[in-house]
Amino acid sequence: QVQLVESGGGSVQTGGSLRLSCAPSGYLNSKVSMAWFRQAPGEGREGVASINRYGNTAYASSVKGRFTISRENVRNTLFLQMDSLRPEDTAMYYCAAATGSNTRYTLDSADYASWGQGTQVTVSS
Repeated sequence: QVQLVESGGGSVQTGGSLRLSCAPSGYLNSKVSMAWFRQAPGEGREGVASINRYGNTAYASSVKGRFTISRENVRNTLFLQMDSLRPEDTAMYYCAAATGSNTRYTLDSADYASWGQGTQVTVSS
């Protein structure tokens, strides 16, 4: 599995915005689906948004309308634009990539084989 590197996390106030980025440290098949997950202290990992090679997307209901996932296929870079941030969005955010050319784009962590180390997002009220 390829190593993924996230960036763009930080601390913002309620209503603010952040843009997360994720890039592979080595070769990553541009056809694989990718996703963002998050994990708050004491809670399980939650699927936030996913995208396949055709640009089809899925979002958790808690972020729909506020977050936008996108990808730049030439460099296999994944993005997550987060607007109207809320304190409950505070978590470590992880980038993930699936394997093979399956076009599924789920929010199930079991469908993803490569993961990053995470970037912290903190939203204060």
